[in-house]
Amino acid sequence: MTIKGSDILGSGGEIEVRIMDLSGGNGAEPVEVVRGFSSLAHANQFARRRVRDSVEFCRAPGMDAAAVRDAWFAFGEDAVVEGGGEGGWTSASELADFAAHPCRDAEQRNWRVLDPRRIGEEEDEDGGEDGEGDGDGDGGSGE
Repeated sequence: MTIKGSDILGSGGEIEVRIMDLSGGNGAEPVEVVRGFSSLAHANQFARRRVRDSVEFCRAPGMDAAAVRDAWFAFGEDAVVEGGGEGGWTSASELADFAAHPCRDAEQRNWRVLDPRRIGEEEDEDGGEDGEGDGDGDGGSGE
């Protein structure tokens, strides 16, 4: 089957990312299910960054790649993209690279900025996206 551009960039209506606790603390059930992605590409990047952050959280100074990978499998979180067809990102495709190379760019770990549950929060904090409010968070006029 061929993956088309519309499969990756099209509607994210049915796509979800399931966050799995690899320590087994939640059994086979996800600890979190994230919905509301605008596209498969959006979900893929969120999942990739979430796993990258989890790998780095499991990394301790002096650990080699095998130790990092083992720590992630014991204590980390995986992110599984579902509903996007064959184009869904999987941690297996990049885990070895993540374990072998510590993250040097904080943006590669910043999954929160892509979290669809947070979209619009920044606008709400300053009184609205249309410029209302004075930036102090109370929605007032600054007096």
